[in-house]
Amino acid sequence: MKTSTVMREVSAYNTAAASDNKIHDDAVARRFGFRGGLVPGVEVYAYMAHMPVARWGRSWLDRGHADCRFWKPVYDGALARITAAEDDGDLTLAVESAGERCATGRAGISSQLPALLVADAIPPAGPPSERPPASEESLAPGRALGIAAFAIDRAMLLDYLAEVRETEPMYRTEGLIHPGQILRLANMALVQNVTLGPWIHVGSKVSNLAAVHVGQRLMLRSKITSNVVSKGHSIVEFDAVVVADERDVAQITHTAIWRPRQVSENSRAA
Repeated sequence: MKTSTVMREVSAYNTAAASDNKIHDDAVARRFGFRGGLVPGVEVYAYMAHMPVARWGRSWLDRGHADCRFWKPVYDGALARITAAEDDGDLTLAVESAGERCATGRAGISSQLPALLVADAIPPAGPPSERPPASEESLAPGRALGIAAFAIDRAMLLDYLAEVRETEPMYRTEGLIHPGQILRLANMALVQNVTLGPWIHVGSKVSNLAAVHVGQRLMLRSKITSNVVSKGHSIVEFDAVVVADERDVAQITHTAIWRPRQVSENSRAA
C-alpha cells in the first residue's frame, strides 16, 4: 500500500545536442515528429535515480535496483517533475513534463545479490577498430559488445552532476560516480560497436552491486539477447556487466530502438 509521495522538479537539459545521435538534434527530431531534440533517456534515469538515493543513501548504490521505461520525450529546458511513492518497501517512480507521463519505474533495495547475467561469462573485449553499420546481422542475438576502458575523473563528475541537476552532496563529498554515469556505459556499448542513425533509448533494468569511485578503471562486457521489430521499430536488447577495477559493480539490461520506424518508412518511400 502506498503511504507517502515525494516530489522534486528539475529544469531538463539536453546533454547530447551535439552528439552523433541526431535524435537529440532539434531539426532532425522534428522530422521524426518530435517538438525538438530529446533529452537522453540515461539523463532522465539520472533524474529518477535521485529518489532512491534520497531514500536509502549509499546503500542503494551498493545493492539497489531499478527498472525504468521511457515512454514520451523530455525536452531541453522543460520542467520535469519526478515523483517517488512508497509501495510495499519499494519506490514507484514517475517523470512528468508538459502535462505528459514521460517515464515510469520502480526502485528498491536487494536483500541478496542478483543471479549472474550471461554476459558475466564473456571475456572483456574492446570495440572493433572499424564499426559496421547497425543491422540485423551486426546486432544479432549472441553478439558481444565491449567498450574502451576509461576512468571518470573529478572534473568529469562535477560537470555531470551539474548537467543532471544533481543536488545530493554524497557524490561530491565522497567522490562517488553517479548511477546515471554508469548507465551511460550501456549507451557506449552501442555507439562504440556499430554506426547508428538516429536511435532512442527506451528502457533499462539496473542492479547495483557496489558504489564506484572517481578514478576507477571502468569496463563493460555485454551480450545481445534479442533484436526484434515491434510496431515498425527495430529494437535491440542486451545484458551487460559493468566492471570497475576488475570488480563487478552493476548489471544492466538495456533496450533501445536502433532503427525507428520513420527510417524504414523513408527507405521504402525512396
